[in-house]
Amino acid sequence: MLLLQFSTSHYCRKARLALGFKQLDYTVENLTPGLHALKLRPLTGLTTLPVLVPQTERAPEAIADSTRILRYLEATFSDPPLMPRAPELRRQADWLEDWFDESIGTATRFAYYDFRAGAGKQLDPSPFSQILIAVVRRQYGITPTTVALAHDRLRLAFDAIADWKTQPYLVGNALSHADLTAAALLSPLVRIPDYRDKYPWAFARIAEIHHRCREPLPPGLED
Repeated sequence: MLLLQFSTSHYCRKARLALGFKQLDYTVENLTPGLHALKLRPLTGLTTLPVLVPQTERAPEAIADSTRILRYLEATFSDPPLMPRAPELRRQADWLEDWFDESIGTATRFAYYDFRAGAGKQLDPSPFSQILIAVVRRQYGITPTTVALAHDRLRLAFDAIADWKTQPYLVGNALSHADLTAAALLSPLVRIPDYRDKYPWAFARIAEIHHRCREPLPPGLED
């Protein structure tokens, strides 16, 4: 299997966590932002990453979107199970995954790139890095107003995963796609001191999930 990705994307990290949890062998191809569209459009009709290329008979040529990738992996490689079998637990985990994907992942992006353009500039002050950050901020409309809204959403997100303080899983008694999604999409915030200092229990759990999924720790957690 081949995973097409942006190396810094937290949505691509979600796909890697799932592949690691399933104990599957795969290779990664890191694409260049902008030029990536030339490869993806003929393959999926889209320009978003991650994209999984199964490279096996009777499998789709390519699967775009992290949620669809997780569904494919669960249907094709059922052991170990990632998604709860009980219908009510499955609904809870699906809801959390969708909320993190559609709302919290975007909030993380806004908070992270706002930090990198200001107090976190020293993480990589190179001209190329700062140009890239400026492009991202302009592309997504990252402004003081949208950043303030993002921080509000993120406070709700950490409240929603408060179960991690006292138990290892967000839903039921086993690791699920809800845990993987939260771990991946919140991971960039470890570079922001306010979040790392306020929610150490969350980042400890994120690190544990990475170890279990055989995925290298995100920058800032490998210290």
